Amino acid sequence: MKRFTLERFLDQRKPFSHLLYVLITAVVVFLVAIENRGSMAFTDIISFFFLGLLQLEIFILVARMIFKDLNTSITGREFTRILLTRFVEFIALCFVAAFVLILIFELIIGLINGAETSVIISNFFRNEFSGWFKSTLGGLSFGAIVFIVIQWQDALRREQKLREENLVFQNETLKSQINPHFLFNSLNTVSSLIQSDPEKAEIFINNLSSVYRYVLENGQKDMVPLQSELDLLNRYFDLHRVRDEGKISLTIDYTDAGDYRIIPVSLQILLENAVKHNAATRQNPLKISVFFEDQHVVVSNNLQKKATQLKSTGIGLRNLSERIRLVMGKSLIIEETDNYFTAKIPLSK
Repeated sequence: MKRFTLERFLDQRKPFSHLLYVLITAVVVFLVAIENRGSMAFTDIISFFFLGLLQLEIFILVARMIFKDLNTSITGREFTRILLTRFVEFIALCFVAAFVLILIFELIIGLINGAETSVIISNFFRNEFSGWFKSTLGGLSFGAIVFIVIQWQDALRREQKLREENLVFQNETLKSQINPHFLFNSLNTVSSLIQSDPEKAEIFINNLSSVYRYVLENGQKDMVPLQSELDLLNRYFDLHRVRDEGKISLTIDYTDAGDYRIIPVSLQILLENAVKHNAATRQNPLKISVFFEDQHVVVSNNLQKKATQLKSTGIGLRNLSERIRLVMGKSLIIEETDNYFTAKIPLSK
């Protein structure tokens, strides 16, 4: 059995929710009737019930429309600003809707009793408007506070999930970089270079150190400057180029990174993904290109899938896609054809 929550209560797609609205309205009408010590006629009680139920349905509908799309990844200050702005919108829209409803209700009752329209409106503003205004404003404020509490709870859950994802990502990224296969190849390369080309060996060691330092310093951050990611990509590619010279090529068509920011280590993950899953020879080299397109960094490579695929490390595109969704509220775009694999990472200013 599912646990009852306030979100489920406010879900108007559920018939059970409407039954609860009826029950709540009935309880309120009953308490009002008791407070008036039997002075309300039966027809007044019925009218008050239907008016209250209709207002409750409309208030909840308006609230869901205004607050429904706040589950995006934005800063705390921006979230608060948007929330307060929509709170004012909620109060204003619901107040107008309630005012129109009460006027229609008063007109219908008055016309049934044979009163003139001008008299009905005049009596409403003179005798009933003040009480209606106070009760409606109080009910709307209470409802809006409930929705704000729900949104803050969602924001806290989202922030907690993001922290957990970042910890997992940092751990998995480090494991990926320090996996035995990567270290074995790197150490073999250094060993051979020390004897054949000490100067190139020193460059290789410096690049390897820079890659590890970058991951340690930036792996747990939400966003980093795009230029720093491009620099990391070049250093990481240099490690592969030394080992696989002539088998892999990287082209970066990006002259100005500007103020753009990106998920850390994302470009390196895509490069590693291309190298891991594709065969590369001097006759048929693996060609990787990086370029800018419509607020995205695009990483594309020709498809030359290996006959035997290595076992996944657990990071991969799914982990990257989830981090992009949590941090930016956007999606990692993946496109694959018979000849090319393309991934598009959204950028942020």
